[in-house]
Amino acid sequence: MANPNIVDVATINGGSLGWNLANTLDSLITVSAEYILKINRIVVANVDGSSAADIDVAITMAGTPAQTGVTVNTAAATTMYLAKTISVPADASLVVSDTPIYLRETDILKAKASVAGDLDLFISYELLID
Repeated sequence: MANPNIVDVATINGGSLGWNLANTLDSLITVSAEYILKINRIVVANVDGSSAADIDVAITMAGTPAQTGVTVNTAAATTMYLAKTISVPADASLVVSDTPIYLRETDILKAKASVAGDLDLFISYELLID
């Protein structure tokens, strides 16, 4: 698994994506080989006008590349939650993350709503390739 040098990249493309979430933990983005996805912001909006709904946001790490200067416990769980069963009030928004998160190749961003169709998830990102 490659870990591209983010200082010496060939291309940086920015963008935004959004999904109306199901009530299963679905894969939303899988990062392609030789890419790094920098997620800048994750926001969830409750589009139901009368009921709260819960959000789960998780990242499944495909593996841990060798990294000089870092010792990693590779026996640790590979799916980590950024948000787990967080209530989003009716007609409200919640910032799940406004701090950059880097996903390496084959890492997966996943999300779930407690009630299908009640939550929209929106991200802004930069896609880097070396």
